[in-house]
Amino acid sequence: MVQHDRPLYRRVNTTAYGVHHGRGGDYSSSRGTDDRFDRGAMRGKRQRGLDYTPLFKFLLSRVGDDWDEVYRVAVRRLDREEPIYWLVARSISDRQPRVRIGESSYYSGLYVDQDNRLAVVDPSLRVEDMQPSCACCTHTFNGVTFTRKYEASKIGA
Repeated sequence: MVQHDRPLYRRVNTTAYGVHHGRGGDYSSSRGTDDRFDRGAMRGKRQRGLDYTPLFKFLLSRVGDDWDEVYRVAVRRLDREEPIYWLVARSISDRQPRVRIGESSYYSGLYVDQDNRLAVVDPSLRVEDMQPSCACCTHTFNGVTFTRKYEASKIGA
């Protein structure tokens, strides 16, 4: 596989010890009973454990480029197109200066300008200006860890 043809997402380990995905109990309450037919049908694989960080970095690195070309390359390297629009606003009303992905990862909001170029909604946003919302998580902005520390008195004020 050529370097530029790598997928813009990656699989994450979701089978680690102690990670539960809502598959139900372990049937310990039904041991010794013949309830094989009540357990439900086997289902296909669910889509979980995908990390789109490579896509977000790709989009940020293409700010200023022709949107049609950026979109064409991105879609070809994805499993589905929806994650593109987590960062790129489809309309003026969807534009946000920053977009939260997950619990503590933030990225610059993007949009397509009148010249069909990928642009940042608020280019003045900097990681140095970001304030973490809790002390327990590592907060990032465009992949860079927040430089400011959590201050309980500043949140919600």
